[in-house]
Amino acid sequence: MISAHRLTKTYGARTAVDAIDFTVEPGRVTGFLGPNGAGKSTTMRMVLGLDRPTSGTVTVNGRRYVDSPAPLREVGALLEARALHPGRSARDHLRWLAVSNGIPSRRVGEVLELVGLTSVAGQRVGRFSLGMGQRLGIAAALLGDPPVVVLDEPVNGLDPEGIRWVRTLARDLAAEGRTVFVSSHLMSEMALTADHLVVIGRGRVLADCSTAEFVAEHAASHVRVRSPQQDRVVTLLRDAGLDVAAHGGELRVQGPDAATVGELVGSAGLLLHELTLVRSSLEDAFMTLTADSVEYAGASR
Repeated sequence: MISAHRLTKTYGARTAVDAIDFTVEPGRVTGFLGPNGAGKSTTMRMVLGLDRPTSGTVTVNGRRYVDSPAPLREVGALLEARALHPGRSARDHLRWLAVSNGIPSRRVGEVLELVGLTSVAGQRVGRFSLGMGQRLGIAAALLGDPPVVVLDEPVNGLDPEGIRWVRTLARDLAAEGRTVFVSSHLMSEMALTADHLVVIGRGRVLADCSTAEFVAEHAASHVRVRSPQQDRVVTLLRDAGLDVAAHGGELRVQGPDAATVGELVGSAGLLLHELTLVRSSLEDAFMTLTADSVEYAGASR
């Protein structure tokens, strides 16, 4: 379990993380979301003792990570996949990590096989692609068979098969009862991976709830309606007190389900060419909640 209480980090006059509280519990994948500059990486660095909090605390399984006698057995982390000595082979990179934490050497081969790098284990990592570096970083995170796994943007540089593999891995680790904390900018992937979300913006927690609750609260679904009698359908639905907006050749009806809309239109003897419930996405909910927390926003053309 990871627990943060009033966790704060300032750099001069700038507050990167502002008195945040959250808990990452075992047995589920917790997604850590936020716009660029929100404080995600700073928070993860404080979890791992790489940055010292200005105030507040963050503990892993009840103690500070830096107090662990064998850190890789306590927490496996991927923060920067390219933080590797380019002249070392993948196998040697993992070997020295294993020796430093008293991990049996056989574990090196096990994690290389797990991440699919056995055939290139003897190659220098300076020649690795970004995706191969990501896989090696995940291998290092799992080397100590830790109960807590922290992954910062683990699917960067991976192909679709690799992305799916990371998703399955994260969910399998959580199913084993481990604490899994994953950050990503890929909302579609987080929607498939995360059971729970912690969302931050400008250093503050904006949401801490299940993925389903987050989407339901911050992005409304709508019913898409197409009819050759659009004007009459609009009048009918609005007279029934429904929120109806016209977008080109379709109508978007907020509030009721598709069956309710269809029964209203059918009872009036009007024609329908389409009646579809359009469910909101995690991306929709994220964009709605963090609209005021974006550090840099491009202008539309």
